[in-house]
Amino acid sequence: MTKNRTIRLSLQQYVEQEILPRYDLFDAAHQREHVDAVIEQSMEMADYYEVDCNMVYAIAAYHDTGIAVDRETHHLHSGRIVRCDNCLRQWFSEEQIEVMAQAVEDHRASNSDEPRSIYGKIVADADRQIDGYTIVCRTVQYAMQHHPEADKLRIQELALRHLDEKYAEGGYLRFWLPQSANAERLRQFQQLIKDRDAIRRYIGQVYDALQ
Repeated sequence: MTKNRTIRLSLQQYVEQEILPRYDLFDAAHQREHVDAVIEQSMEMADYYEVDCNMVYAIAAYHDTGIAVDRETHHLHSGRIVRCDNCLRQWFSEEQIEVMAQAVEDHRASNSDEPRSIYGKIVADADRQIDGYTIVCRTVQYAMQHHPEADKLRIQELALRHLDEKYAEGGYLRFWLPQSANAERLRQFQQLIKDRDAIRRYIGQVYDALQ
């Protein structure tokens, strides 16, 4: 199913010049490659719904901008950035901007509440990029960054704890839309997590590669 995904040129130029470069300053898990992937997956899922593709594009582009303020509450800061960016009023009404801000706030994987709109569900699912190597690599990088004193065994345990909490069966990560290709990838990754020896070896191999 394919619809017209043409984005207003002026909006695209603004986002590419003023918003996307911000990701170059973020941590390894949230740089330009990440936001580009979220935009692309958001636009692909938007094909299945009656939504404004310009809103979808902007939401995906802004979803992690709040990391510039604070990583733990970045989704809330991202929503504030959407509301305060007067340039967006060239293309969107106040009502649309509020929907966009809420969608950005609702995208975080640890949120237990269902996103308030289809826009929030789209960007939330697009943000769940399920690739085993990428997930483990980012998890190990985060553990190493926040626990520089930790040895390999400690990093393995920290990484495994995070994978269990977020990605394993019963973890807090969930998908809201049936069109998300990541849902099947998650099921496959969960099988790897179940094999405790295999996942520990994998984490250790990633750790060694990052040294």
